[in-house]
Amino acid sequence: MSTITYLLLQIVMIILLAPLVNGVIGKIKALTQKRTGAPVLQMYFDLHKLMQKSAVVSDVSSWIFRVTPYIVFGTAVVAAMLVPVSVRILPDSIPGDMIMLFYILALGRFFICLAALDTGSAFGGMGSSREVMISSLIEPSVIVVIFTLGLISKSTSVFIIMETMAQRGSSFIGPVTILLFLAMLMILIAETSRIPIDDPATHLELTMVHEAMILEYSGRHLALMEFGAVIKQMMLMTLMVNIFLPLESFVTVAGFPGVALSLLIYLGKMLVLTVIIALIEVNTVKVRFFSIPNLAALSFILAFLGFMQYFVLGRS
Repeated sequence: MSTITYLLLQIVMIILLAPLVNGVIGKIKALTQKRTGAPVLQMYFDLHKLMQKSAVVSDVSSWIFRVTPYIVFGTAVVAAMLVPVSVRILPDSIPGDMIMLFYILALGRFFICLAALDTGSAFGGMGSSREVMISSLIEPSVIVVIFTLGLISKSTSVFIIMETMAQRGSSFIGPVTILLFLAMLMILIAETSRIPIDDPATHLELTMVHEAMILEYSGRHLALMEFGAVIKQMMLMTLMVNIFLPLESFVTVAGFPGVALSLLIYLGKMLVLTVIIALIEVNTVKVRFFSIPNLAALSFILAFLGFMQYFVLGRS
């Protein structure tokens, strides 16, 4: 497939549909609590309204505060371009590496933390210190998952890993993939600041992590920060479903019908993962901040057990 066609499909499937995931999660949580809840398209309305407003910038802030929303949005978009929604639409000339992917996301996090400190806000400094601590705790799990997938696929390329999993299909579902999936699920929750690590809907400043860092943003700057966050979430979810739920092997038709069927399967897998995330949020509560290392340790244990299980099974 041509690179231009690939980029267009990525923009439509990941970037434009990213706010919809938050809407579905919110609607599922509302229904389980016997509430009507906001429409699933609510975030589109919110982003449109914020983009119409001018940003209020503190006099004590520097250029870092002003450029951070564009860097966060840009890094999320670049990362989304490296994670194909289907192995049937792989591009011709775009390289993609798992290590580079997470470092691109780390660049956005680095600037968010700098911007939170730049305003001199007490809550911004508290949120950035907590964010750095959480990311450093979850990083060992990310490394183990990446290198285990690299050993399985003989490469750390995102495209090759997805192709390898798609070729093996359901035959590769076993202890290794289950353990890595659970570890990656905890990484997803930590990276996207969701319950039980963080509560994205909280208004209590003392419990905020991600929201405390963007507390000073408003208008179009806030829209870019929020949009970048949901694109990052959509990208990580796409990475998970296409690696650990490789159902493309069931698509036997070729050409455009095969691509269309593959995209429908992708949307179905995304819906399943969205429901799982929503149910986790409904059935758990935000843990104490000093209990987060226990969750990070559990994620690392699951990832390391998957790594060891790969060798026990004879590197099959």
